Amino acid sequence: MNERTAYGPPPGHQTTAVEVHTPTPLTPSHTAPLMPAQPGTIPTVASIVLPDGRVVTGYAVSTLRPEPLAAKPVVSRTAVNIALGGVGFLAACGGLLLLTAFITALTALVTQLVILAAVIFGGWIAVQVFSASGHKGGTTVNIRKAVIKRNHFRG
Repeated sequence: MNERTAYGPPPGHQTTAVEVHTPTPLTPSHTAPLMPAQPGTIPTVASIVLPDGRVVTGYAVSTLRPEPLAAKPVVSRTAVNIALGGVGFLAACGGLLLLTAFITALTALVTQLVILAAVIFGGWIAVQVFSASGHKGGTTVNIRKAVIKRNHFRG
């Protein structure tokens, strides 16, 4: 076995022992229970003789029919989800539009109140400035020629 052949190892080559690992088969954790078959359901065994004299024995294979496909819905779930997302986005945008309109109206109201306060307060100040200060009633004296001596008025 370790003899040299024409196709053997090159000179100086040393052979080493090879370890062979045989895998251990895994046993299934649980097996499906076997259902006893009814005698009428066991297929019959068919034998065929080939031209060279060999005999092939086996079960007849019936043609498999594909399972009918499940009826697809008219509208896909993805399309429905996209549509619902669009409706939600539209509702949020509508709410934001109402919020924006409310803020604009509130800003206009505050501006008008500030202007009204300025007009009223300004009018009150104007009345205070331009009205007669001091006595409201009394005698009006027109002084044309007057002589004032020692803080005494003579007219």
